[in-house]
Formats: sequence, structure tokens, C-alpha cells
Amino acid sequence: MEKSYLGEFEELVLTMVGILQEEAYGNAIVTEIKERMGRDVNLSAVHVTLYRLEDKGYVKSSMGGATATRGGRRKRIFNITNAGLSMLHAIQEKRMELWKLLPQLKFADL
Repeated sequence: MEKSYLGEFEELVLTMVGILQEEAYGNAIVTEIKERMGRDVNLSAVHVTLYRLEDKGYVKSSMGGATATRGGRRKRIFNITNAGLSMLHAIQEKRMELWKLLPQLKFADL
């Protein structure tokens, strides 16, 4: 199996799926990114990324129940897989290795 890498936005969306757990669906992920990161993201971009992560095996999806507030439509709920969790741990480990190599920098007096 070839080594797979995540882009910055893929990592962000995958992390949000892990945080939200059973509440991880498109709009909830958009809201969470905006609230936690102060970043406006497009719902379509989140959906495309979720499907790409699903193709890579990092998330799986299932249909939730229909609700009156959604006009009878069902939500597609995403859950992180063991492979997705392993990927996030690997990314975290590599980042920590790099941070440990960074010399203690001090802010320059402005």
C-alpha cells in the first residue's frame, strides 16, 4: 500500500470529525471550524473533503434519521476510522519532532 498524505484542510476536517464524533456532518463541521479556528469555509469544500477522506479510508459515513427541522431530509454522519485516527497520531508525532528541533526563538523588540 502506498503512503498517503493529508493536506492542511483534509487534516483540519478529519480532526473536526474526531472532535464532533456522532455529530460530525457537513454543517456542524463548517460551524466548528468557524468557531474554533475563526476561519470561514465553504460547505461544498467540506463535503468534497469528507468524500475524499472516505475514499482514503480515514472516515466512514452513514445516514442519520430524518428530522422535521431538515424538511424530512437525512444527514450523512461521518465517523473517524482507526486508519484516520492513526493518521492524526502520526501527523501529531511528526509535528512534535519538528517543534522539538526548533530553537528557542524570542520575539524581537518592535
